[in-house]
Amino acid sequence: MKDSLKNYLVVTAGYWAFTITDGAIRMLVVLYFHQLGYSPFEVAMLFLFYEFFGIVTNLVGGWLGARIGLNLTMHIGMAMQVVALLMLTVPDVWLSVPYVMAAQALSGIAKDLNKMSAKASVKTLAGEGQESKLFKWVAVLTGSKNALKGAGFFVGAALLQWLGFRGALYTLAGSLALVLVITAVLLPSGVGKMKSKPKFTQVFSNTPAINWLSAARFFLFGSRDVWFVVALPVFLYDVLGWDFMRVGGFLALWVIGYGFVQAAAPKLIRKSHHGQGPGGGTARLTALVLMLVPAGIALALERGLDPTQVLIIGLVIFGIVFAVNSAVHSYLILAYSDAEKVSMNVGFYYMANAGGRLTGTVLSGWAYQHQGLDGCLWWSAGFVAAALALSLPLPDVKTAKT
Repeated sequence: MKDSLKNYLVVTAGYWAFTITDGAIRMLVVLYFHQLGYSPFEVAMLFLFYEFFGIVTNLVGGWLGARIGLNLTMHIGMAMQVVALLMLTVPDVWLSVPYVMAAQALSGIAKDLNKMSAKASVKTLAGEGQESKLFKWVAVLTGSKNALKGAGFFVGAALLQWLGFRGALYTLAGSLALVLVITAVLLPSGVGKMKSKPKFTQVFSNTPAINWLSAARFFLFGSRDVWFVVALPVFLYDVLGWDFMRVGGFLALWVIGYGFVQAAAPKLIRKSHHGQGPGGGTARLTALVLMLVPAGIALALERGLDPTQVLIIGLVIFGIVFAVNSAVHSYLILAYSDAEKVSMNVGFYYMANAGGRLTGTVLSGWAYQHQGLDGCLWWSAGFVAAALALSLPLPDVKTAKT
């Protein structure tokens, strides 16, 4: 028990350190390239490969983790993030759009290797039959990750202010390299490694519950990013007249709050009775409530209500419900999996997650340009409706395992 808790804390601490750099590099790129004259939409497009390669990484990463061990894939992700940070320290004349997109692609691969490894490790460290503990551990890991990604926005902005663009990048790269060495020393080898070498074709799950959950996850995260990634910050900047730092600070606070709610999800839904966590019914209920939120915001904006108040109140409600729904999904993918195949199932699931983010990011720019923020919100409601429909077949955890 002591060893599993110690290893869980080491994995969590490593994930925290990586997550801060992930949020910081995003804010550094956004602010610095805005200063270089890029439009908000052009800046958003720099992250296109970041999202695209997340799909590929999650598909391959789960299989790789099952073959070589989750601790090793986690450390590979950290090393790749250090390289991605250092790639951006070149002179400005080298920072062309293709070059920056390549650096962001490497960062995206690193992020998803690290995330898949950390979350799959939780299943292995918690042990079989520990559903209540598993739900709490994965909720804390996921929620704290999102809170720290928001904190990373502030870290990136502060380092840019104090040390400049390249000084900030060197500081982040050096800090993460140190964390890599520490976690490599403290973690045992072979965590999550399968006894037999799985074939690559095994990355595609043959468990119906995991396939339905992954499809629902695609539309859940598409519903967030279709209005949050491009449309919302551009609307706040251009229509409401907020300055760039106010926009970044507001979005960072939203992500931090979202993370705290996600970490508190086990207490909020109070479903962990008799050692069991939530099931498919909880995923359906939270999706139903979530579907009403973007639709309500769109209706309020169309009726001419104060957009600042509508968006702030609407974002708070959306963040709370979305965080709980996401936490239930993150628990279910581990609960539906057996420990032997957890890394491949988590990789397949996060491949769908990355696909939803990519779709939402691209659609956010297109829909905002042609339909405005209202149109993006209706797209969001439609995506949640699809997630709800795909959640209908989700079973309880005991049923999925029989």
